[in-house]
Amino acid sequence: MRKKSNLWLRGLILAGFLSGTCALAAAEGSQGSQSSQGSQSQPPAQSTDKSKTPDVTPLSLDNTPAPVNAEEDAAFKAFQAVPMSDAKQKIQSGEAFLQKYPESRYRTGVYAPLVFACLQDGQVQKMEEYGEKEIALAPNDVSTLAIMAQTLPRSIHSSTPPAEATQLLEKAEKYSKQAIEIASTLPKPANMTDEAFAAAKNQDLAMAHSGLGLVYIRRGKNAEAITELSEAVKVDPNPDPVNYYLLGMASKSTSHFDDAITAFNKCAAVPGAMQAVCKAQADDAKKKSTTELSAPK
Repeated sequence: MRKKSNLWLRGLILAGFLSGTCALAAAEGSQGSQSSQGSQSQPPAQSTDKSKTPDVTPLSLDNTPAPVNAEEDAAFKAFQAVPMSDAKQKIQSGEAFLQKYPESRYRTGVYAPLVFACLQDGQVQKMEEYGEKEIALAPNDVSTLAIMAQTLPRSIHSSTPPAEATQLLEKAEKYSKQAIEIASTLPKPANMTDEAFAAAKNQDLAMAHSGLGLVYIRRGKNAEAITELSEAVKVDPNPDPVNYYLLGMASKSTSHFDDAITAFNKCAAVPGAMQAVCKAQADDAKKKSTTELSAPK
């Protein structure tokens, strides 16, 4: 089930991702610069990015409060009954609940699913709004922090105003580091198996490290990006090919050509629209390895 959900979400990512890969390759020559302004246009545009949404129980230190009254309890259960696969209906149901119960003690139980649903439906701005509300009420919601961390830097594109791009990167960096820090201290919920807990924790960590890695790439800090993206693909049992692509680009930009070739080949091995792009980048890294000096390990 987890693998099927991941593949579905990755398919949503790739359409927006590929629209900017040419721009990333073209900007590669100036990638080594540490200038924030120069590096923010480097990664691919993703105005309709759909990050990998966890299909396991979200992890958080915060608990859903008890119901206020029977009517509100019934309304909340009706919202919960709407499947995540029906994103539009989930959003409609959640927003109707919040409109009727704006100060509900169930708000965190509504905001978090709305973050996932809006991401699934391509409404990144609305996802960000609900995500910020959720984090304000439940600052230890690791899954929401991780989703925000990965999605925000991928949503930046060539037409994003520099000031807005800077703000998005600052938020993504903050959320990434928060998620990584909190995940390491989360106790296992009594109603979760060890396997389910490990899967949820690793999926959140993978997204958090991915987001931080892309933040570093956009700032021209490719060495730091390599560390984060390497961790992202390491902890995720079903690594996102986008992360392999980004790891390959960061490695190639720092003249670690063998590592770049390995990352691009792993990306190209995943069936889907990224295959052709990653194969071309692998070929380019091979050519560079024969004409340019490789950096030491």
